[in-house]
Amino acid sequence: MEVLEAIKARRSIRKYKTDPIPEKMLETVLEAARLAPSWANTQCARFIVVRNGAVKNKIAETLSANNPATDAIRNAPVTLVACAELAKSGGSGGVPSTDKREWFMFDVALAMQNLVLAAQSLGLATVYVGLFNAGEVARILQVPEGFCAVALTPLGFPDQVRDPRPRKELSEIVFYDRWDGR
Repeated sequence: MEVLEAIKARRSIRKYKTDPIPEKMLETVLEAARLAPSWANTQCARFIVVRNGAVKNKIAETLSANNPATDAIRNAPVTLVACAELAKSGGSGGVPSTDKREWFMFDVALAMQNLVLAAQSLGLATVYVGLFNAGEVARILQVPEGFCAVALTPLGFPDQVRDPRPRKELSEIVFYDRWDGR
């Protein structure tokens, strides 16, 4: 599948088949995340692969009330937890280089985007989950000090089809040479 085709086809899927993911497919998805760009090549993103049902249930309990991804976290064959090494990205020697203080969020988002597009290209599904208790997930998974949990995604074969959601036209989001206020 071509990259633009994967981008156009990707959907947030919340219902998964229970079929296990072949190891090679999982490795390919994780390799795509590993190859993502990062600030000064600091590579601060880390990933925890969770297959254990009891652990996935504990993670699901950290999602906000009525989060539509809760069952997906519980039922997909794999939940991936994206983490970040803190105080590494976005600066030098622990001193921020920009006014965007939490640069690790950009780096993890780039890795996650590679991951979800690679998954799509292989016929796997994901849904990016950000509304959860990151501190509790870090505790459950024994994430060490100096690192934090940033995002979750179930990973598996989709058990639903979703239509594309409307997207704004380029003319609504792109300006040339200055913000023209359209």
